[in-house]
Amino acid sequence: MPLFEMTADSFKQIEAGSFPNLGIGERSDIQRLLRTQIDVLGDELHVLTEEFGDWEDSKRRIDLLAVDKKAQLVVVELKRTYDGGHMELQAIRYASMVAAMTFDRAVEIHAGFLQRMGKPPGEAKAGLLKFLGWHEPDEENFAGDVRIVLVSEGFSKELTTAVLWLRDREIDIRCIRLRPYVAGGKTLIDVQQIIPLPEAQDYTVRLREKEQKEKQNRAERWSADSQQLCVDYWSGVLDEIRPSGILEPDVKPIRKEDMRFKVGWPDFFLKAYFSRRAPKGGVWLDCRGDSGIANYEALKAHQAEIEKAFGEPLHWDVDEDRESGSVSCRITGFDANDKSDRPRQYKLLADRVMKLYHAVRPFVDPLCKKGDAE
Repeated sequence: MPLFEMTADSFKQIEAGSFPNLGIGERSDIQRLLRTQIDVLGDELHVLTEEFGDWEDSKRRIDLLAVDKKAQLVVVELKRTYDGGHMELQAIRYASMVAAMTFDRAVEIHAGFLQRMGKPPGEAKAGLLKFLGWHEPDEENFAGDVRIVLVSEGFSKELTTAVLWLRDREIDIRCIRLRPYVAGGKTLIDVQQIIPLPEAQDYTVRLREKEQKEKQNRAERWSADSQQLCVDYWSGVLDEIRPSGILEPDVKPIRKEDMRFKVGWPDFFLKAYFSRRAPKGGVWLDCRGDSGIANYEALKAHQAEIEKAFGEPLHWDVDEDRESGSVSCRITGFDANDKSDRPRQYKLLADRVMKLYHAVRPFVDPLCKKGDAE
């Protein structure tokens, strides 16, 4: 949005400039001013040093390295361009490099910075402790995390997309725009945090905390009630299948929503599934192993015969990446959470498992014998 001067008669647009056109340098001007006035960025930060690059085999340097009130390190990356370049990639690399910094090391580099600034280096430790509100160093709580602040005249869509993606994965990275204007021979700087929007930041934090709590609650529920539901469900299905004699003796119910029924086919997995969240389930046969796709193609050649024996069309699918194929049948219209209906569901799934077994067996058995011979 443009910037305006409000007069008695009108809004007068102020001329927008750019750092390069105004002859403003990234290091010589922007960084030089921010290192002593970091509060311009709207955050409570304490600058430890500038141009920090204390690592082997790299000439990269952090523009400004700071610490916040929570004792988290803050990597401040500066650009005077309108798109920000690839500054987010640089900053991520820098953040990983300083993540293990200790309090004593922070004091050491800050002392060097103060000395270069013409200030007493001996004040480094006391100044850092005062900023953090500590009476003595607390290594355990120092640099528990690293934040990233990107500062530029503008940001490209690619860069902001990457930043939003990183924030969704709980990386604390933000974008602050410094936009220059020229008015009456003076250079004005409009400072705006654009990601995250300040008014949305608290809401986003609360929303993330709520999502984490709900995720934890779901995990706790799954670890008890849901696992027992699965065991009970597959026990009922197995009771329907065992009299047929197709199962190996050691098949037992499991604590998951999908189960493999071992029937003596090493490269073919006969499976079934149900869902606690949707009214659906199904059965399928996986063709895996070194000859997975070849075995699948061999069965596909008998599709008409297999589907006739099964009694309905089947879904045939090949996965080139996993070098496997599958034959499946989806079942809808039943709710696994409805205990009163489960006996019918057990029979339904068991019936489909046995039908699929008998439909493919005339073609699977020869393939298994061929594999054993090889």
